Amino acid sequence: MKQSLNWMPICLLFITVTLSSIAQNSHSQEGFPQEIHDLKILIHDLKSQHTKETNALREEIQSLRRAYDRGINELAKKVTRLEATDQSRASVSESHAYTDHNDSSEPTIEVILNGKFSDFSERDSELPGFGIGEEGKRGRESLAIDESELIFSTNIDDFFYGGVTVAVAREDGEDIIELEEAYIQTLPGFGLPAGMTLKAGRALWKLGYLNEHHTHEDAFADRPLPYRAYLNKSFNDDGIEASYLLSTDFYAEIGGGAFRGEEFPGGSPTGSSPQSYSAFVRVGSGIGDNQSWQIGGHWLGSESGERLTNEDMVSFIGDSDLASANLSYAWIPTGNSNEREVTLRGEIFWRGEDGSYQDLSLPTAVVPFDGDSSGWYMQGVYKFRPKWRIGARYSELQSSNTPNGLVGSALDARGHNPESLSIMIDWTNSEFSRLRLQYNHEELRHGAEDNQLILQYIVNLGTKETHEH
Repeated sequence: MKQSLNWMPICLLFITVTLSSIAQNSHSQEGFPQEIHDLKILIHDLKSQHTKETNALREEIQSLRRAYDRGINELAKKVTRLEATDQSRASVSESHAYTDHNDSSEPTIEVILNGKFSDFSERDSELPGFGIGEEGKRGRESLAIDESELIFSTNIDDFFYGGVTVAVAREDGEDIIELEEAYIQTLPGFGLPAGMTLKAGRALWKLGYLNEHHTHEDAFADRPLPYRAYLNKSFNDDGIEASYLLSTDFYAEIGGGAFRGEEFPGGSPTGSSPQSYSAFVRVGSGIGDNQSWQIGGHWLGSESGERLTNEDMVSFIGDSDLASANLSYAWIPTGNSNEREVTLRGEIFWRGEDGSYQDLSLPTAVVPFDGDSSGWYMQGVYKFRPKWRIGARYSELQSSNTPNGLVGSALDARGHNPESLSIMIDWTNSEFSRLRLQYNHEELRHGAEDNQLILQYIVNLGTKETHEH
């Protein structure tokens, strides 16, 4: 085809010149009618062949263009899906200072140091109407090393990813070591259906928005009231969890788990059967190039053999069901989250308990209990300069009606709904250091207004090549 197209103009030029010469000579002498007729036929055939070849080439180009367009459209869909997933999982996250995962086979080792200076105007932080675990308290006053962590994670092989988090904390005047996480998680090479992942061991499970994040990743120095009351700050029982990332143009994930039932809100499991179960669904997507959203629903059901709270002075035996719903939104005005970003989040919790309570500090008998309570929080964080953020958060709890047998006990809220207002400003020099100043105004009991001032530092003595700012 290329040879015909290259010689065709030359042939046509030669024939044209020849005909012109013949036409000029025809005025002076007898013409050559037969030769002219043959040349006309030749020209017609050459033009027909040229037209056919041109049309064939044009059709071939159109076919290639259609195939190219189809490929571009498919690629655009995949990019849109990946961007939606990434925006829903990452852009909505309030912290861009630390990352959780290591995609290479090299191990990631991090040491998180978390120090605070705290000043409280009230002596205690009990939550009347709620049984509070040790981790759900407000923390220690004055200078203190808060929970510091050693985190080790790596791709074990082409089948598994694993992680271990050891926390060092101060309780009752002694430093204690807690195994916060120790788990394995399947990789795509394991052979499960595309999008499916299994995770087993002890981990910060997918429950609510904040639970699967380490506390040093939070936008505030402490967790909101519902997490303190309902999850003892975070739920990390021993168990197994399955999640499935749906093949959609937006982020959509479903899953659930089965757990030993030893950790709050469970307690004292018996037998070999799991005592706690969970389920969740999450959906999210991007809005244009600089906005994203995510909504989620979660449920945790626990059967408690005996759950001890309030310094082991309050006992609950029975069933506990906790449901939550959350909405997150992120806006990146410049398209670069390292420059400016606005994140908004809200979560609401409902808890129903059916069993019996006893306050061991009072001469009260075991009291049957069947009641509901709720809690919620809203927060907004604004990164107004590359290293600076400000934020505000409000949280509140509404306790159950107090049975007659528990009036005057630690489970008697006396008609008051605990509430907390927090305002913070922080400065992140790099992905390895952050300073934060936070003010809390809490009224956990009627008439007891607690004004708190917290100065916090967080540093990461980690493997630097595994982090992104």
